[in-house]
Amino acid sequence: MSNIQQQFNLEGKVAIITGSSKGIGKAIAKGLAEHGATVVISSRDQAACDAVVVEFGKSALKAIGIACHIGKEEQRQNLIKKTVSELGGVDILVNNAAINPVFGPLEDAEEGIFDKIMEVNVKAPWMLSNLALTSMQERGGGSIINIASVEALTPGMGLGLYSTSKAALLMLTKNQAKEWGQHGVRANAVCPGLIKTKFSAALWQNEKILQKIEKTLPSGRMGMPEEMEGLVCLLASDAGAYMTGGVYTADGGYMIAG
Repeated sequence: MSNIQQQFNLEGKVAIITGSSKGIGKAIAKGLAEHGATVVISSRDQAACDAVVVEFGKSALKAIGIACHIGKEEQRQNLIKKTVSELGGVDILVNNAAINPVFGPLEDAEEGIFDKIMEVNVKAPWMLSNLALTSMQERGGGSIINIASVEALTPGMGLGLYSTSKAALLMLTKNQAKEWGQHGVRANAVCPGLIKTKFSAALWQNEKILQKIEKTLPSGRMGMPEEMEGLVCLLASDAGAYMTGGVYTADGGYMIAG
């Protein structure tokens, strides 16, 4: 067995991270690149992807940018095809991109909103993983990391449809792990708590909500995107070779806060 530093080494590995032009996705991409992986920066906007590639390049991190609206099948196919043709294959897929267009009671949401949330938060990770599987099989294995949320584990208020989609993502992860273990492919889910990103701004910019959270959390504060890197690097690397079908929280103690 190689030493622990070597087990974390991702040299020669190719990692796709969806929704990685900002927030948690960008932090994860940076962490994987710092461990030696060549990362594919992806979001809807090519210019945003390119800006991150330039930024990473200044730190000698290996990255390319491929725009992809994960809700659109032809763009999902293009993301995988282009990655394989430009970088040789896919070893790591981080399904991070997600949407939450509504904040409010379940009964107020429109049917179209439900469809949109499920399309992006559940169907897209399923189909992207299916597309990446072929390359992972050819390369002798791989790691799929689905970014869910503590909302998948316990109901909050006003995030009912988002929570439902993330709970579905957990079961998808477990099925991927069960079915694809025979191909050397591992699948795990990460459940972040409240992280300071643009995505969660509605929560942390509300002084009342923020104070309540900081009072109840054992950590006494919300998390930063960079604090998701370590767990994902573990799950992506040989250091996590025996970890599959798992659901891991990084939430400052949210799940035990009363």
